[in-house]
Amino acid sequence: MENYLSLFETYDVPAAFWINIQLSFWAALWALAIGTVLALFRISPIPSLQWFGAAYVNIFRNTPLTIILAFGFLGLFSVMQINLAGELDVSLFRIAIVGLAVYHAAFVCEAIRSGVNTVPLGQAEAARAIGLSFLPAARLIILPQAFRGAIAPLGNVLIALIKNSTVAAAGSVAAEASGLMKTMIEFRSDLVIPIFLTFALGFVILVIPIGLLTTWASRKLAVAR
Repeated sequence: MENYLSLFETYDVPAAFWINIQLSFWAALWALAIGTVLALFRISPIPSLQWFGAAYVNIFRNTPLTIILAFGFLGLFSVMQINLAGELDVSLFRIAIVGLAVYHAAFVCEAIRSGVNTVPLGQAEAARAIGLSFLPAARLIILPQAFRGAIAPLGNVLIALIKNSTVAAAGSVAAEASGLMKTMIEFRSDLVIPIFLTFALGFVILVIPIGLLTTWASRKLAVAR
């Protein structure tokens, strides 16, 4: 037990989880913005926008996240010398955010589109009847109801994003949780089970409140039909 507790004096485990929380927070914001635009494209009356939205979703949803992040770290950063910050650690951190955001935006788009499907067709027809064009109708009538109907699937995407933030270790993002776990196991292989359980428990503690909150919110804010 003393050997296990001494690990927390040598390694800063809470700081490692804080890196994952920051990665997830910023990637979630960008994924929500990109996914909302893609959802608008997919329900747009313009065929070229529909095609672009469908192509984006099919490409990124079916591409492994590891490949997307590896392309960012090896292709954009190492080969093309694209730096998103002056410091190496910050640049790798931002590239990880971009990779996580563009990947999860495809799932956010589909979650919002599932919410759009809960909006009765008569709502859109009523918007057109009072003279609203596509964008005002989407902004004022369709999307607000769609978001309320998509809370649960959006929560599932956020949970997946938090867990997938560990893939950032592939790009040597400094002090990230899974990277620190690997380091701890390498130096204290005699404590591999307690170390594994510590990080597994950490992620469970992070995602369970999100699941409970989104389940409660989806029931509380559901639109009565």
